[in-house]
Amino acid sequence: MKRVPLPLSNATDKPLIVRLRNWVGDVVLGIPALRLLQARGYQLHLIGKPWASHLLRGEGWAVETLAPSWRARFTQLHRLKQSCQQRDPSFNHRLNALVLPFSFSSALEMRMAGLRSVGYAHEGRGLLLSQSIRRPANLHELEAYWHLTEPFVPDEKNLPAPPLAIGFSVAPQDVVAAQSLRLAHRVQAGYVVMCPFAGGTYAKQPKVWPHFEALAKELTGRGVPVILCPGPGESELARRQYPTCIVLDGVTLGTYAALLKDAAMMVSNDTGPGHLAAAVGVTTLSVLGPTDVKQWGAWGANVTTVQGSDNGWPSMDEVSELIHKLSTTTPASLPSRNFP
Repeated sequence: MKRVPLPLSNATDKPLIVRLRNWVGDVVLGIPALRLLQARGYQLHLIGKPWASHLLRGEGWAVETLAPSWRARFTQLHRLKQSCQQRDPSFNHRLNALVLPFSFSSALEMRMAGLRSVGYAHEGRGLLLSQSIRRPANLHELEAYWHLTEPFVPDEKNLPAPPLAIGFSVAPQDVVAAQSLRLAHRVQAGYVVMCPFAGGTYAKQPKVWPHFEALAKELTGRGVPVILCPGPGESELARRQYPTCIVLDGVTLGTYAALLKDAAMMVSNDTGPGHLAAAVGVTTLSVLGPTDVKQWGAWGANVTTVQGSDNGWPSMDEVSELIHKLSTTTPASLPSRNFP
């Protein structure tokens, strides 16, 4: 889906220091809020994990890697503050930082560096923030990040609604890298990207659908190329459990997005690549178990979510049937399945 530019502010660029969250899905869901701030005249100075620079370079945003210790982060933030002061004499007299993480430490570091930050009241950190906001109930995570921009656009009577689709921007160099990978591995059109991995748990329950191995065998048995892009520490597991799939190691998140953009479909757990696929706009089947869809569902117009009753897992047949139905609407349709 083509992204419609937001109306630009008449103000000159105002530096704004933004601490990104630590997970891929959260950073993807925060993109619309960052675009809104940029459109309102803010010059974004982003701080995040090392992979965030690859993820966001299609937006033209540089991301400074988050320092490894709290002392180093204090020094990092203090240096950024001084740099912003030199460019904007009003920097110290207005809200000048946004804390997207909910942790106590992220707010404390901003306060110690003398920054006037905005963030959600959480873990007793309200006194550390210059403007502490109580998170409204029943918000999707993307809407929660969007809501945090309100103190930076006080001239607007009502904050506009967030976009229905993220419209992720893929950098040209990542398009070239994805094409090279496909050529090197002889990946044909109509391929499916699958993400059977997921870090962490939800409500102390695993987020990995238990039938991904069977699904991979079914798809590759029908002649469908299936690509896996394992994260750090997942490559050996990917090759052992998915021997019929094409495993691409060391793919940066930007190149991952480019691979997704040309895929027929993405089938994913509740995990960062699933949110990335939805943001890119590829047909996405999100296979969920205990996850709260209203808060953490993949955000996009081409997303189908399948979840078992009572937050249980859907069956293999349910997922296979949905793939069969969705494949008829993809640009490169999948080989048909012979159902009994």
